[in-house]
Amino acid sequence: MAIARNAAQGLRERIPEPTAAEREVADLLPIDADPDRARLAIERVPLWFHTFSLDGGSLYTSGVARDHRYRLPALSQDLTGLRVLDVGTFDGFYAFLAEARGAARVVAVDNEQYRDWVSSRWGVELEGGEGFEAIAELLGSRVEYRRLDAYDLDTLRERFDLVLCFGILHRVESPLGLLAVLRRRLADGGRVVLETYGVGDSSLETRSAIHVCEPGEVYARDDFVYWGFTATSLDRLARHAGFAGFRSLAAPTVDGRPRIIGELAV
Repeated sequence: MAIARNAAQGLRERIPEPTAAEREVADLLPIDADPDRARLAIERVPLWFHTFSLDGGSLYTSGVARDHRYRLPALSQDLTGLRVLDVGTFDGFYAFLAEARGAARVVAVDNEQYRDWVSSRWGVELEGGEGFEAIAELLGSRVEYRRLDAYDLDTLRERFDLVLCFGILHRVESPLGLLAVLRRRLADGGRVVLETYGVGDSSLETRSAIHVCEPGEVYARDDFVYWGFTATSLDRLARHAGFAGFRSLAAPTVDGRPRIIGELAV
């Protein structure tokens, strides 16, 4: 146990403090926690994926995910009464944000595969769900967390008005299979906000190309990024899965890597 604590402490010293960009996103969900509780929450989690604003904005978790500002225009300010599903929630930032914006029900799911790539990339062993649990306690949240593989979402036996699928499609073996499952979980009139890895090649953007990544190509010591997509390839996959198509909203480069975000609707 002492070795694990020392490893986590060494990791925290290597991870840079959140930038202004990451704090800007975190500040959308201000958590006015008691300073002592906030510090205890930070210490109990060996590695944070998301950056959270604790203690009135004076204390932040040092999340390893970089600059998510490009996602913000795709997220409605008012989610009053909606049923929201967050697929691949990790620490749950977007699930908690949906709850704060008025969602009537939020279900956050993760198969916790991230434990494998966190171990291989940073040498830290996670139990799974630590960050989510810590933030849920600080917020007194009612978000329901389920350890569940995305391909098994049909076991939820309910449909949602809004499905968030951030940073997952490029990590699954069957992108079309995942999109088909998301389509079945979507209520009439609902939408999916999808963000994934791009191709970073402007000559391919109008083609239905899918880039197959080499192990470790995108992130060192991370062998779980398989694909890079263009908007056209996502549109064709979406239509195969029963959606009307994919509408691209942005294709930024973040930390030197291409991303693409857009909507799927029926």
